[in-house]
Amino acid sequence: MEGSQPFDLAVVGGGINGVGIARDAAGRGLSVLLLEQGDLAGATSSASTKLIHGGLRYLEHREFRLVREALAEREVLLRAAPHIVWPLRFVLPYHTGLRPWWMIRTGLFLYDYLGGRRILPGTRTLDLRHDPAGAALRPEFTSGFEYSDCWVDDARMVVLNARDAASRGAGIRTRTRCVAARRVDGLWSLQTGSGGAFRARVLVNATGPWVSTFLADAVGQDAPTRVRMVKGSHIVVRRLFPHDRCYIFQNTDGRIAFAIPYERDFTLVGTTDQDYSGDPADASSSAEEEAYLLSVLGTYLRAPVTAADIVWRYAGVRPLRDEGLTKAQEATRDYVLELHGDPPLLSVYGGKITTFRRLAEAAMARLRPWFPRLGAPWTAQASLPGGDFPWDGAETLRQELQRRYGFIPEETIRRFVRSYGTLTPDLLGDAARPGDLGAPIGAGLTEREVDWLVRTEWARSAEDILWRRSKLGLRMTEAEVDALRRRFG
Repeated sequence: MEGSQPFDLAVVGGGINGVGIARDAAGRGLSVLLLEQGDLAGATSSASTKLIHGGLRYLEHREFRLVREALAEREVLLRAAPHIVWPLRFVLPYHTGLRPWWMIRTGLFLYDYLGGRRILPGTRTLDLRHDPAGAALRPEFTSGFEYSDCWVDDARMVVLNARDAASRGAGIRTRTRCVAARRVDGLWSLQTGSGGAFRARVLVNATGPWVSTFLADAVGQDAPTRVRMVKGSHIVVRRLFPHDRCYIFQNTDGRIAFAIPYERDFTLVGTTDQDYSGDPADASSSAEEEAYLLSVLGTYLRAPVTAADIVWRYAGVRPLRDEGLTKAQEATRDYVLELHGDPPLLSVYGGKITTFRRLAEAAMARLRPWFPRLGAPWTAQASLPGGDFPWDGAETLRQELQRRYGFIPEETIRRFVRSYGTLTPDLLGDAARPGDLGAPIGAGLTEREVDWLVRTEWARSAEDILWRRSKLGLRMTEAEVDALRRRFG
C-alpha cells in the first residue's frame, strides 16, 4: 500500500475533465491523486477542434443552458490563460438554400447576449464582395456574418491544469493504469497495472471514452447512463488564406465544418461526427471523412484542395449521452455526472473543453456531502500557470522576452509566449547564448526545452513533445523526429 493515509479524492483519467476536477479539488484543500493510463491529453482532449466556443449550432437543438454556460466561460478562460487562449473572429458565408438569413441572424443575436460578453466584439454583417475574407471564397458567396469565439491549445490546457493541481499538492501519475477499484472497509482500494496500491475516500471516473469500460472492467458494475461514442476527425493542410480569421461552413447534411488558421503556416479543417465502436485508442480519420471535409472546402473555396495537400490528420472519440437520436451530430455535448454508492463513485459523461471548469465545480458540489469543510469555488478568478498577464498582453510579453533573450529568433520566442507565457524565464533561466540551451534538435526545439518538459510537464516520449506539449511535429524532418525518439530510448 503506497502511503499510509488514504487520499480524499482519486481521479482516474488525465483528460481535461479529470485534471480540471483534480485542480479544483486540490485548491479546496483536498488530498488528490490522479491516475492516467497514458499521457495527459493522450486521447480525446488533444483531438478537439481547438475552440473555446458557445456552440452556435447547439441553439438549433435548444440547448440554451449549455450555450449560456459555454459563452460565459470564453472570457473566464481567456483571462485565465491568455497565452494558450486568444480571441478569434469567425466568418460565416451565407449559403442560399440552407439556413435562412433571419434564422442565422436571430441565432447570432442570442449568441451575442446570452453569455454576458464584455471583451469579445459582437456580430457584424459582411459584404464578401469587398471584405478581404471574401477573396478566398467562390464568387457566389457575396454576403455573410462575422462573430467572436476563442481558439485554444487543447493539450496545453490539460497540462497546465495538471501543473496547477500538482502545485497545490495533487499527485499526478501518468503511465499508471488503474486496473481494479473495489470498495473495502468504507474506502476505495485501487490497484494499478504496475503493482501500485492506493486508497481513497471518493473515486472519480473521468476516463472519457473509456467511462463504461472502466466501470465494467475495473469497478465491476454496469454504467447507469447509455453512452454514444462519436468520432470527430480533422485534417491539417498548408495555409489556405492569408488573413487570421476562421471560416465556419454550413453543409447540406446539416453539419458544419471549420477552417481555422493553425500554427501560422497551416489551416485546420474539421470536424466530422460519426458513430464509433471499438477501442477509442484506435480511432483514426477515414478516407471517407477526409473526402467529406475536402468536399466542404470545395463547396466554398476558389482554390481546389486535394488529399495530396493534407500534412496531418487526427481523430478523437467523444463519449456523449445517448438520447436515442438518429444523427450523431444531434447528440448533446452537455455533461452528465452520475453519483452512486458509498463510498461514492462519480462518473463523468460527455462535456466539452469549453465547460471543463464549470463541470469541475459541479462535481465538487455533488461531492460536498462527503467533505463538509470543502472550500469555496475559486477557479473563476485564478490564472493557469504562465497566464498571469493581461488577456491582450501577449505581444508586450514577447517584446520583454525578446529584449532579455535577444539571441533567440523571434519566431521561437513567439512560440514560447504562446505555449509557456510567463513560465518562459523558468525554461530559459540565465541563458545568454545559443549554446546555453544545449544541442538543437529541430524547429527551434533544444535539449534544454526537452529536459524542462520532462521535468515539469510529465513528457516521456517524442510524441508527447511533438504533438501534445507542442505541434512541432508539423515542422520537423523525419531525421529530427527519429533523433528525438532515440533520446527517449
